Order: sequence, then C-alpha cells, then structure tokens
Amino acid sequence: MPLIEKDANLFTIDLNYIVPIEQVEPHISAHMDFLQRNYDQKRFLASGPKVPRTGGMIIAVGSSRQEIENLIKEDPFHIHALAAYEITEFVPRMKADGDL
Repeated sequence: MPLIEKDANLFTIDLNYIVPIEQVEPHISAHMDFLQRNYDQKRFLASGPKVPRTGGMIIAVGSSRQEIENLIKEDPFHIHALAAYEITEFVPRMKADGDL
C-alpha cells in the first residue's frame, strides 16, 4: 500500500516555539505520543526538531488542509500554547522510487 494515496496531498508543518524551551520540555513526552499516534495512522511521514532547537518540522499526508489543522489542535504543544504552526500544502508531482 502506498504511503501517499492518489487523492492525498503532502503538507509541511513548521512549528516555532513561542515560549522558552524550558516551558516546552515538560510536554515533549506527550508531544511524542501525539506524533506516534499519527505515524500509526499513516498521517505523518517524517518529523524532527529544527537545528538550532527553535521548533520542529512535520511532513504529513492528508486529504485537506482542514484535516491537518484539526490534527494540530490535538498536539500538546498547541493545547498548551507552546508553538505557532505554519502549514504549507503541496501536490506531489514527482517522488523517489519506492512505495511513497
């Protein structure tokens, strides 16, 4: 089964911390659980912290921007007002060989 269905688009989710990192750290475990749930449901393809550590990036797959916005509302970083999010949607026209 391909990771990207024919009717799905890709999204980059750019998280920027809006509080000091010391306020973010207590919520990292819950954020990691949020990420894992979305990996398990095949919604997220990749994620990780930025260098320097000012936030993080997520590559997601979905059928609409609204779907991704709703997912973000479940992130503990959003719930606790720790990060601002910028979503960019794109239509994958080319990809690497494999099961993307």
